[in-house]
Amino acid sequence: MIPEDGRNRVIIESVRPEIDGGKFPIKRVIGGETVVEADILTDGHDAISCVLLYRSEKQADWIEVPMEQLGNDHWRASFSLQNLGRYYYTVQGWVDQFKTWSRDFAKRVEAGQDVSVDLMIGADLLERGQRRATPLQAKWLSTFAETLRAGGDEAVRQALSPESARLMSQCGERRFISLYNKVLGVVVDRERARFGAWYELFPRSTATEPGRHGTFKDLEDRLPYVASMGFDVLYLPPVHPIGKSFRKGRNNSTLATPEDPGSPWAIGSSQGGHKDIHPELGSLEDFRHLVQAAAKYDIEVALDIAFQCAPDHPYVTEHPEWFRQRPDGTIQYAENPPKKYQDIVPFDFETQSWRELWEELKSIVQFWVDQGVRIFRVDNPHTKPFPFWEWLIDEIKRDCPEAIFLAEAFTRPKALFGLAKRGFTQSYNYFPWRNTKWELIQYLTELTQTEVCEFMGPNLWPNTPDILPEYLQFGGRPALRYLRSSFRTLRKPTDCTGERRVPRFGEI
Repeated sequence: MIPEDGRNRVIIESVRPEIDGGKFPIKRVIGGETVVEADILTDGHDAISCVLLYRSEKQADWIEVPMEQLGNDHWRASFSLQNLGRYYYTVQGWVDQFKTWSRDFAKRVEAGQDVSVDLMIGADLLERGQRRATPLQAKWLSTFAETLRAGGDEAVRQALSPESARLMSQCGERRFISLYNKVLGVVVDRERARFGAWYELFPRSTATEPGRHGTFKDLEDRLPYVASMGFDVLYLPPVHPIGKSFRKGRNNSTLATPEDPGSPWAIGSSQGGHKDIHPELGSLEDFRHLVQAAAKYDIEVALDIAFQCAPDHPYVTEHPEWFRQRPDGTIQYAENPPKKYQDIVPFDFETQSWRELWEELKSIVQFWVDQGVRIFRVDNPHTKPFPFWEWLIDEIKRDCPEAIFLAEAFTRPKALFGLAKRGFTQSYNYFPWRNTKWELIQYLTELTQTEVCEFMGPNLWPNTPDILPEYLQFGGRPALRYLRSSFRTLRKPTDCTGERRVPRFGEI
């Protein structure tokens, strides 16, 4: 195929960071810097110039940053990130006629050659630079060109002066520009997305009197205690009404007593669904007051998002088309054979009404954003379609760029990475199962010194309410002391180039 313009001689290759050919954005934190590198070359011996182009999603015009040649046709530049949201970047290069002329002119002068004609060529280049210059720059370029045409020692001095080089780097004619064939993206999050200390508790367990159901007001009394330990995120499991149908008892018993509270993840009953508060916890106003009270201690409330229902959730009767029907007319409950979770029914994302389902699930997240929540821990995201998450997170962050999404992605590595690429700010990972020094070194090297660090924010939990690794169960005090020392080490991770840096998003 004949190119559109065969005079574009500069080749731009291996731009990085670039995730999956530019399909997904990299991630950074506000106030940070994005370093961009590329292999840029041309035929022959002509000198080239390259610029990094970037802009925020709110800017129409590109901003230029000159790229520095590092040797072997490798170039680098960087730009800072001053706003939340998205940034875009690409690379541009061209054969620089003035830079080529200046380099060769210096060699001719050093060799004692006659440079009278060369001075005329340089003057022509200076005059052509006036087309891209401001009025003041154009005036100086005209003066410099006259000096070169006059010849003599002053002309040679002016031709090789830093002033001429600097002015032409800004105004020099750019012919046959090569533009990288992709525009790449950066998602910029706030600092809390980069690191934080999460504290999880069940609000119903915060009552001071034995046997009484805890409330949000009880939880407020716990805030000084949580803050005293240095935590800045208070993570709450689902706070919605709990289903009564097939409610589980103690130790996963299928027979629940009236005293058994049920699983918070079995969401929904006649008392409401995902946009409602469990009555025994308090009211929606109480929840908003909790969020405001926590903020006074520099603590953010993170809420669990579990897109599943109890069999008596209002959705089941109002939208039966959103659930999978079994041949006997019942709704398919959740299973992980041989385990059965009869108290939970999953959504059917293959329903013909998938658009309506997507919009409703998005409205759930938006509802809690409207209540002041900005951090969400998402339950089992790997069991829902990846395109759905990419759409939902993008929709929410468009109007609320400070939103943070933590994926409970206890799944295969490629699925875990796939969710991170599609928008999840942070992610569960395999850290709880990496116990020996060698395992920790290998795993943290993967997380901080490979391409993974460009898009995934590992949230390093030593354990969860349903996962207590054997190392912590039986390791005793030495295991806990080693774990503590590991966290101190993790506060000084390295970046993908091996250089020391502050932690990226999601790291501890």
